[in-house]
Amino acid sequence: MSQPRLFKLPDVGEGLTEAEIVKWHVQPGDRVDINQTIVEIETAKAIVELPCPFEGVVAELLVTEGQTVDVGVPIISVDAEGEGGVATPVSEPPAQAAALKEEGVPSVNEPGMVSPEQPKRQPVLVGYGVKEGATKRRARKGSNGAAAPAAAPVAPTRPQAVDNVLPLAKPPVRKMAKDLGVDLGTVVGTGPQGSITRDDVLAAQAAPAEGAREERVPVKGVRKATAAAMSGSAFTAPHVTEFLQVDVTRTMETVRRLRELPEFAEVKVSPLLLVARALLTAVARNPMANATWADGPSGAEIVVKHYVNLGIAAATDRGLIVPKVKNAQDLSLPALARALNELTAKARAGKASPADLSDGTITITNVGVFGVDTGTPIITPGEAAILAFGQIRDMPWVYEGELAIRKVTTLSLSFDHRIIDGELGSRVLRDVGDMLEDPLRMLAWG
Repeated sequence: MSQPRLFKLPDVGEGLTEAEIVKWHVQPGDRVDINQTIVEIETAKAIVELPCPFEGVVAELLVTEGQTVDVGVPIISVDAEGEGGVATPVSEPPAQAAALKEEGVPSVNEPGMVSPEQPKRQPVLVGYGVKEGATKRRARKGSNGAAAPAAAPVAPTRPQAVDNVLPLAKPPVRKMAKDLGVDLGTVVGTGPQGSITRDDVLAAQAAPAEGAREERVPVKGVRKATAAAMSGSAFTAPHVTEFLQVDVTRTMETVRRLRELPEFAEVKVSPLLLVARALLTAVARNPMANATWADGPSGAEIVVKHYVNLGIAAATDRGLIVPKVKNAQDLSLPALARALNELTAKARAGKASPADLSDGTITITNVGVFGVDTGTPIITPGEAAILAFGQIRDMPWVYEGELAIRKVTTLSLSFDHRIIDGELGSRVLRDVGDMLEDPLRMLAWG
């Protein structure tokens, strides 16, 4: 049998450096074909399905679900000839290798099944070897030679240290517990001989210990990328935020009428659609709002973009992500509505690709869906402005010289003061507000 081929975690785009293994679609012994999906990974931007670059039989999964892996690290080995089944480490005796095929079954002599704080180990062919001197093991049932009487089953309890030996867990499980911040000493093992399995660790992470007053949540994936981006933006671009209250009664009436048109029969129409169209029109009238700051060897430059990749911030189970409607300036109103619907649905389902989440030029965040009036949004890195759209409420308003109850919202625009001065920022915000007060202006100015 030939040497199994290793598939290393690739860079799926945009210079990503790491990804989390979300779900394996294959197991050792399964046959795989070229381009067959074998694993789902979560990068800093999206969940991506990886195809296998060669065919054969899966020899070993080298990383576990939930583990974060650097780009270039092998994640799976495949017997390219497909004749030998599951690869067996050369240093394992046959009986031990057979036992390890079973998920979560620790071998008594398996490396890594004792505390990592034990004395220095001697190198062997597989794993970490054995420590120098006597090795402490858990007592086996019946080791005294007498048959033990049958005991009634009892509920598992918190593991207690015996002779300073940590609870049994395989090395990948220990690695997962470390990555997730789970103390194995507090985990109830449900595997053979009380060993701790991957599912035990995940359950311990999901349910904090009774009476715990703190919980540690690992920062990874989208949350990690968002934190880095927002910190970089907040401390790089000098932010200014302006606010404007707007009577959007006519906008709400326009939304109602659009929903009745056949062009929008199968499309969700919301006020966000008209906010997006108003911002696109305002950008066309004020191109400097659709720009980015670039530091180069010959000095700083402002790059004005004559296309609009409109970002729509979307809250998902994985965190806040911002899919982009590419070349939104060229879309008709029905096409823009479909693009907004499809892209946000993909994002919330975790199916947005890295391309969907990159190269934005200006962004809208709809904080109104959370029942919030307004906010001071942070600019997406590489852009010059972000518009926040608050909730629409019935409010007393002076309309045509009389007090009336009208539909009112609050807009806020944060912008990079290196690119956009107060006059330009105010003009952009006022243009958007004017179009939402009277949507006919979108036709006149578009």
